[in-house]
Amino acid sequence: MIRPVAFLSFFFSFAAGAAAQVVSPFETDRPPVAPNKVDELVLATLEKRGITPANPCSDEVFVRRVYFDVIGTLPGPEEVVAFLDSSRPEKRAALIEALLAREEFADYWSLKWCDILRVKSEFPINLWPNAVQAYHRWIHDALRGNMPYDRFARELLTSSGSNFRVPQVNFYRAVQGREPSAIAAAVALTFMGTRIESWRQERRAGMEAIFSRIAFKQTAEWKEEIVLLDPAKMGPLETILPDGSRLVVPGGEDPRKAFADWLITPENERFSANIVNRIWSWLLGRGIVHEPDDIRPDNPPANPELLAFLERELAEHGYDTKHIYRLILNSRTYQQSSIPRSDDPAVETLFACYPVRQLEAEVLVDALCQLTGASIEYSSPIPEPYTYIPGTNRTITLADGSITNSYLELFGRPARDTGLESERKSATTDAQRLFMLNSSIVQNGIAKSPLLKRLARTSGRNPRRFVTMLYLSILSRKPTAGELEIAEAYAGEKGRDPGEAAVDLAWALVNTKEFLYRH
Repeated sequence: MIRPVAFLSFFFSFAAGAAAQVVSPFETDRPPVAPNKVDELVLATLEKRGITPANPCSDEVFVRRVYFDVIGTLPGPEEVVAFLDSSRPEKRAALIEALLAREEFADYWSLKWCDILRVKSEFPINLWPNAVQAYHRWIHDALRGNMPYDRFARELLTSSGSNFRVPQVNFYRAVQGREPSAIAAAVALTFMGTRIESWRQERRAGMEAIFSRIAFKQTAEWKEEIVLLDPAKMGPLETILPDGSRLVVPGGEDPRKAFADWLITPENERFSANIVNRIWSWLLGRGIVHEPDDIRPDNPPANPELLAFLERELAEHGYDTKHIYRLILNSRTYQQSSIPRSDDPAVETLFACYPVRQLEAEVLVDALCQLTGASIEYSSPIPEPYTYIPGTNRTITLADGSITNSYLELFGRPARDTGLESERKSATTDAQRLFMLNSSIVQNGIAKSPLLKRLARTSGRNPRRFVTMLYLSILSRKPTAGELEIAEAYAGEKGRDPGEAAVDLAWALVNTKEFLYRH
């Protein structure tokens, strides 16, 4: 679709007008929350460095941010208005609690965990589609039921049995390689946030010995496999743990259980540091240790006191990860603006502002489908995949990483080959920009959007109301006076078709960084 010169003039005027109004809709001078212990530790570090933290974000920014960060979902206009109109002093905390309790919390965080645990069908090795579905269901149920993280890890590490009937054993079957070195590397990466390649040889060998007794046995059922301990290798074992201490396992006992007993204790900071650092990274764009899965002595945390505090909180609250979410989400640090007030290069490293970053592929596709009412098709290179996905299902609910489409791949969805956080690509590319600007899929979806038709019907002949509701639907805020003026001037031009003007405005909004990015 070739857009008229008048529209292009409007589009660039709109962008300039929005840029001129940055402060008003994005931040506030009113402190929305009292600083908590997280903030004390962050602010102490900033003060030593002489960095001024960003102002608190506005309610408009907060409601959009927390929906995306907690449930991976664009808030509807009614939800936005209800939050903005509320005069409750604790409305932010109340919204956080409501979102943590929603089904989409488990949907979205299952997506994150399936990336780490490499959940996808592969042929002719590793996971088969029905094993993928069972594994994803177990992960989803664990998150929905808020399974304590120590139990979550222990069940995965010590599991044995059928890959179809004991979903946890798929942790071992999803590893790229069945040799002890590959399994040990996956365990270290997943539960300790470290790359085993950087360890001393004796400690790598010790870790490999712990998992050297794992065996795999096929059954008469197609693609079923039993994960078990090799009976021929069940003699006594003496080996070295990752901290250099010695582990002695009597004959006939499972060394994985002894390893789990060593790993999952309040005294072992490797275990707690890994998960609290990951959660911090997921919510604030980078880990206290960065990269979040590269914890090592020569890669120190940006704020050691903060990391130690979160470790203690996790252990003292029974490894309840939602407690960590609450601490972070209710902090001033999380609720600050993305507009820095310092030009110090350590602003983002020390968490002096909220980091702007692109929405994940699945979240962006779901947001576009929500706005356009469209559904998308998927494909898989794997025989017998579960590729029939009802149109009402959201992309964040996809269990199988092999089920994909060109849009998800374009916007950086990971292949789930390595379990590394960096496998998901977050950098914006020219191809992504061109897709949003020129794709007939985006343009036709907007033109046929039931949302636009409903807004036009409910707004009557009031263009100001229509523009306001469109902003609330797409950007989760009302337009500024300048934006209203620009939009009304364009829509009111002589001979301008109202329907065309509405489509043009919606197209302009979904192409803004404000829509495409967390901020």
